[in-house]
Amino acid sequence: MTAPVLTRREGHAGHIVLNRPKAINALTHEMVTIIRQVLDEWAADPAVQTVVLTGSGERGLCAGGDIVSIYHDGIAGGTASTEFWADEYRLDAEIAEYPKPFVAVMDGIVLGGGIGLSAHAGIRVVTERSKIGMPETGIGFFPDVGGTYLLSRAPGELGTHLALTAGSVRAGDAIAVGLADWYVPSDRLPDLLAALAIKDAAVAVAEFSAQAPGSTLIGDQEWIDLAYEGDDLVKIHSRLADSDVPAARETAAVLLTKSPTSLKVTLRALRAAADLPSLPAALEQEYRLSVRFHGSHDFIEGVRAQVIDKDRTPRWSPATFDGVSDESVTAYFAGLGDDELCLTEESAQ
Repeated sequence: MTAPVLTRREGHAGHIVLNRPKAINALTHEMVTIIRQVLDEWAADPAVQTVVLTGSGERGLCAGGDIVSIYHDGIAGGTASTEFWADEYRLDAEIAEYPKPFVAVMDGIVLGGGIGLSAHAGIRVVTERSKIGMPETGIGFFPDVGGTYLLSRAPGELGTHLALTAGSVRAGDAIAVGLADWYVPSDRLPDLLAALAIKDAAVAVAEFSAQAPGSTLIGDQEWIDLAYEGDDLVKIHSRLADSDVPAARETAAVLLTKSPTSLKVTLRALRAAADLPSLPAALEQEYRLSVRFHGSHDFIEGVRAQVIDKDRTPRWSPATFDGVSDESVTAYFAGLGDDELCLTEESAQ
């Protein structure tokens, strides 16, 4: 069988290649384990000066976690998924603090767990083929892998808009909201990868970069900021539905297709993450949420509808915003006791 992660050395660059192209390199626990081991080895190896992350195949870097496996584990009441999330979030935190230049080539589709591997990197490259997003509220989940940390720090309420609508963005918007740094046309990627073998990473990326396309989201920020103010989902939806802006009214309709529970939990998670001091602290909060979502009705139903049966008609429960009580949302954020994920010194004490 072909290894799910390939590694190689080219000059002073160490390459990590996600290698499940038929699944758009969907991330498994085995892949997380391999990547963590390789990063640990290369951190101590003076011959490796730069780490480069890419994905095999033509479709994208990574389409997220292996949702089908998580779905079956949730139905069975297993623990494999929570163990996967714990190690995945640890890897995300390690990438953010990696001691050497880490170049993530976010070419093609980059969703969910793929953002965890790439958007916390020190040097994040997008192309004209990039399609980046956190689609979780459409499957009864929430933007994890540090998604609440990243999106809560986007300009104005752009991150809130992307998180709740499960929207995806292209290169210009990805840079504008803080999910990427550099735009490199895809036909320049081979030359960039060759340069990374012999040049300083920042110098090489700057050499092959180009002016990024404009950001559509920045142009929409005025109505987005007005609509998404505050922490009351019902009021947010009402402002969108009553807006004079057609795009806002379209967004109100989109929100009605998402899990009401996911939307309310995601909104509170974003507001909380905005006040958290670090990515590890946000990942600890996200782990608590992931454990609570695992095996929940809406997560199982959302994956069934979107990925398993593909009928695209999830039956959410509760089915309305008003049906999700504040108390039920609060319960998602409660501590896990001995099962808590500890990434910060404060948590470990």
